[in-house]
Amino acid sequence: MDVRQLEMFRAVAEEGSFTRAAVRLHVSQSAVSRQLQLLESELGGPLLHRSVKGVTLTAEGELLLRTANRIHRDIREAVWEISETQKLKRGQLRIAGGGTVCLYVLPQLLKRFRAQHKDVDLLVKTGSTTAVLQLLRNHQLDLALLTLPIAGTDMEVRSAIREELVVVTAPKHPLTQQHVIEAQSLADHPLVLFEPGSNTRILVDQFFAEQQMPMNVAMETESVEIIKAMVASGLGIALVPYVAIAADMRSKRFAWARIRGQRLYREQGWVYLKSDHVPRPILEVLRVFDAMKSEFSEKPPVR
Repeated sequence: MDVRQLEMFRAVAEEGSFTRAAVRLHVSQSAVSRQLQLLESELGGPLLHRSVKGVTLTAEGELLLRTANRIHRDIREAVWEISETQKLKRGQLRIAGGGTVCLYVLPQLLKRFRAQHKDVDLLVKTGSTTAVLQLLRNHQLDLALLTLPIAGTDMEVRSAIREELVVVTAPKHPLTQQHVIEAQSLADHPLVLFEPGSNTRILVDQFFAEQQMPMNVAMETESVEIIKAMVASGLGIALVPYVAIAADMRSKRFAWARIRGQRLYREQGWVYLKSDHVPRPILEVLRVFDAMKSEFSEKPPVR
């Protein structure tokens, strides 16, 4: 087994096709097939399920992919450590976040990062916390900005942003005619919520449980933009971070209010695998973020 074989295996596993893997690696399909056959022969069993629709990994293939991704990352880190001194000149950064992060944080952050490090390749993904953590553990991502808390002793977690959740309604909705509303009044209206299991949803569920209120759930989705569209159409009310509606308030697309005697906050944090050496691109993103952190701290105005 050699590094080139592992690179071909990674390409086939990620592309789901020998043809696409060959194009990605700029080699012939027969060369990829031959090296994968040699690798399977050496390891004593199949790594791939082959069909007319493409290829999928066997259980042994899943294990090898995790190892191959870790080796690939270790090689990249060694290159960065050896070749980089004062300035990050090359490399790749694979970063992820939830929907809100990808809409309101990463575009500005990565624009500033790219301006300072033009030769670093960027890959951005979005997904559920569970999916993103698995990609981190498989060494398919380097860094993520996720809603806390995050469980896992293998993860380094660094607090980043604290966001206040507010009650959001369509304009002129009777609930938000007052700037402060009673908690019990939320039970009288249909709710458009984040999907079950997400940390933001857990926070909202805990709040309703503490208040001993029923939840009239009209819709559940992972997308804050879908939540906003449903609320703007008058189909329900929502509890979302104020940052998600801040720009819309200028056009009066929404109305919002706080809950009397309550402040709901969620915290976003940087998450990456614990390691003796933190890759330079991760350190550079964190540095850029710290320099512009105040730009992401959109707070509701004082009323």
